[in-house]
Amino acid sequence: MSFKALVVDIDATITHKDRRLNLKAAELLHSLKVPVVLATGNVLCYARAAAKLIGIEVAVIAENGGVVAVGYDSKPFVSDKLEECKKAFLYLSKHYDLTKLDPELRKTEIALRRDFDIEKARKLLSTQGFGVELIDTKYAIHIKSNKINKGIGLEKIAGLMGFETTDFVAIGDSENDVEMIRSAGFGIAVANGDEEAKSSADLVTKASFGDGVVEAIEYLQSKGWL
Repeated sequence: MSFKALVVDIDATITHKDRRLNLKAAELLHSLKVPVVLATGNVLCYARAAAKLIGIEVAVIAENGGVVAVGYDSKPFVSDKLEECKKAFLYLSKHYDLTKLDPELRKTEIALRRDFDIEKARKLLSTQGFGVELIDTKYAIHIKSNKINKGIGLEKIAGLMGFETTDFVAIGDSENDVEMIRSAGFGIAVANGDEEAKSSADLVTKASFGDGVVEAIEYLQSKGWL
């Protein structure tokens, strides 16, 4: 068994707990002979900058699958699901004092400060029939279309790169990584991951954050899978 590419989440996966890039993880990603895709709930420019700094091909999944790009200057694929998110935001704004994060940069979803009760907000939204969901990435709460996720983003970028999703190993930590982990040929969750991410994975590392990625890559290489 071998895999042709790797897709990996950024925050809390290739970083330390305080979001500093884990340099050993970055060095391993840079040294791989297969393409590396960065996947994030953050915006496109953040993902592209991270790829540049690590020194890997700029192939990225941003905004939880809503934005996909191969190449630093290429025109990205951008989903058309933002309007439904705006409707959900206006509805929730009647109940909470919400603060948007990076509103001028986000094209497919709305990210919010984590200062309100997400479970109560989810119950409120469930009564309205919006085609959206609330996802907590530990850094922001995202209002995103329920037709968009990192698994769908992986399917899109795999096609652009001439691969199948099963050609990838996926590494992540959060609930927004679950579909990506399940879609890949082999899924890994780092030890600090959410329970749903861990239960969806084929392997859970003993180490957390970026050290978990180092452990995962060394394991894959020891098996001759990557």
